[in-house]
Amino acid sequence: MGGMLRAAGYSVELAADGEAGLRSQRARPFDIVITDIFMPNQDGIETIARLREEYPALKLVAISGGGSHTKGDGYLFTAREIGANAVLTKPFEQEELLEVVRALH
Repeated sequence: MGGMLRAAGYSVELAADGEAGLRSQRARPFDIVITDIFMPNQDGIETIARLREEYPALKLVAISGGGSHTKGDGYLFTAREIGANAVLTKPFEQEELLEVVRALH
């Protein structure tokens, strides 16, 4: 995903989990944060909630394969309810990702 965005001309910084992503956002704020729902240490739902609380104007995108279609959809619904501006279900096509980023940028 990072490679797709870089190839499209975007500056990208990667984080291993939600905690690392929050540290990066605090050190150098981003325009858009894309977070997976399932991550070690701090999941995407908690990450979205904390980012929304600290950065109300930040654009947030949640992605998930969810393990099962129904379960993943539920988590993405929750992500949107707590503040994600957009959601993508994995697997997604490069153009789908770029459309979401362009719309939010």
